[in-house]
Amino acid sequence: MRAEDQALLTELFHAAVAAADPKAALRPHLPARPKGRVIVVGAGKGAAQLAAAFEDLWGDPVEGVVVTRYGYAAPTRYVRVLEAAHPVPDEAGLEASRALMQAVGGLTRDDLVVALICGGGSALLPMPPSGLTLEDERALNTALLASGAPIGVMNAIRKHVSGIKGGRLAAAAYPAKVVSLVVSDVPGDDPAQVASGPTVASAVTLDETLQTIRNRGIRLPGRIAAYLEGAEPAPLPGDAVFAGHETVVIASARLSLEAAAAHAERAGLAAVILSDAIEGEARDVGLVHAGIAREVVTRGRPFQAPVLILSGGETTVTLRGKGGRGGRNTEFLLSFAQAIDGVEGISALAADTDGIDGSENNAGAFADHSSAQKMRGAGIDPAAALQANDAWGAFNAIGDIFAPGPTGTNVNDFRAILIRG
Repeated sequence: MRAEDQALLTELFHAAVAAADPKAALRPHLPARPKGRVIVVGAGKGAAQLAAAFEDLWGDPVEGVVVTRYGYAAPTRYVRVLEAAHPVPDEAGLEASRALMQAVGGLTRDDLVVALICGGGSALLPMPPSGLTLEDERALNTALLASGAPIGVMNAIRKHVSGIKGGRLAAAAYPAKVVSLVVSDVPGDDPAQVASGPTVASAVTLDETLQTIRNRGIRLPGRIAAYLEGAEPAPLPGDAVFAGHETVVIASARLSLEAAAAHAERAGLAAVILSDAIEGEARDVGLVHAGIAREVVTRGRPFQAPVLILSGGETTVTLRGKGGRGGRNTEFLLSFAQAIDGVEGISALAADTDGIDGSENNAGAFADHSSAQKMRGAGIDPAAALQANDAWGAFNAIGDIFAPGPTGTNVNDFRAILIRG
């Protein structure tokens, strides 16, 4: 890949991330000051950065606790920052869930709970209901991650197997008012889906969830499946415990993609956004994007080169191999790289805006017309690597891993395809 193209793609990623900067996103949405206490709770990969930004903007001392992924903490003055495992929950996450529930207990109508919620919170907030254990919840997460189900389906299941998700954290704060400030990492920006909605109730019922499991043929651990058949339904949005609550999506993939498009246009490059809500198997989405890119190069449609094509959302990966490394963005790009093999004038970056894509420390990778050939030259069969879900191994072998480190925010997938023609 040309150095200037890689530099531009990197700039676009950082422009997208900057649009979801915690302080800039929070500033217009600070709630009114209450008569009583202010309790800050939060969960997600960017929760610590959100808490630090909130403290700076609020000015006065506050209290509370947030949980983030190991290695994602940020210094705060008042709010306690806990760390736990992601994507499979651990004991630290269980302790964090208990700490958040304790923080909102015993409040009054004069108190205010500010919930800072962002992507990654589902795994960071394990709280198995009575009759189940942390191991059961770990098994559920592992099964869901391997299922290939869209994030909305996974979160609908998670909220019914939890003592904190599906609005239950907000219900525990009653009668205090809860203001949820949400950084969306889900297609469509439904705040009830982000982190499985600990403070935002979902309208998806238990019966609808069970029907979805059957229709999709999702295989759940036996103890989880048995529990769901007689589970206590999660509270619905119209429940009186949620009266007066407020929910605001303060940052999202849409806003970040628009910021990247504006950056490209300032550089004199036309930019188009396909969608900020693309779902589906990462490898299939890669093929579709590659087909569009080839059509631009060979036939000048649906866009004229030079052009930048952007998209976001959250793809999924169905695990087929064992021992593979990578994540959905890297797998998208491995499929894309094979489909543009030898077609010059195309370069791309696919990355997770939180800085971590899957099991390794990279956000994603770079690819162009020569990537598949370079993999073969390094002794890697790209098709076999894709079948084994080892996209990280393939791109690492050719030195095209993109690893900016944790970004402090999370608005999901970022895909940028630069077509020079």
